[in-house]
Amino acid sequence: MRSHTPTMVPNTKHLIQAVLPQATFLLISAVVPRPVAFVSTQSSAGVRNLAPFSYFSAVAHDPPTVCVGICRNRDGSKKDTLVNIEETGEFVVNIVSDWMVESANHTSGAFPPEADEMSITGLTPIASELVTPPRVAESAVHMECKLTGKHVVTSDQGAETCTVVFGRVIKFHVLENLVEDGPRGPSTPQVRFDGYGPLGRLGGDLWRRVGDRF
Repeated sequence: MRSHTPTMVPNTKHLIQAVLPQATFLLISAVVPRPVAFVSTQSSAGVRNLAPFSYFSAVAHDPPTVCVGICRNRDGSKKDTLVNIEETGEFVVNIVSDWMVESANHTSGAFPPEADEMSITGLTPIASELVTPPRVAESAVHMECKLTGKHVVTSDQGAETCTVVFGRVIKFHVLENLVEDGPRGPSTPQVRFDGYGPLGRLGGDLWRRVGDRF
């Protein structure tokens, strides 16, 4: 019988019962780096909105599906992004690359519903093909999405704190010089990492350039 050397257990500070606001900072500093969805929407009245969200991920490929967690404002009201998605059932995920981080960060400010963040930040709107919200020209990758479902997160006190929206990607747009053949050749195109410059969110107000790979 082989002997087993016990694994050394490092000293840890147990925070299993973490509560707000402690849990907030533990979560966003532990789950890193988080990809950033730069979400463009348009209200039923035609007002555009653009905002970054780091509670974002791809969750399925058949059909291609993404999710975005949209937390409530501090007063408990819904963010304009969520209001627009619930009204129209459409949104566009624009991926944030390092050359547009300042503009993306600026759009996270507390703007009134009638504000057009794309114009305020100097970003360029371009028409989508299958949905109404525009795409951001400066982004390397755009995903036109249709709402397929949502899940409301509630606090222990019963207050709605976040809505996770699920969107089916019905159209991809990728800068031509970033498209390369995938594992099965031209029939499975993929995004070339070199030149893409994707960013991720860390804890606090920190961002991270995604560079190392293995």
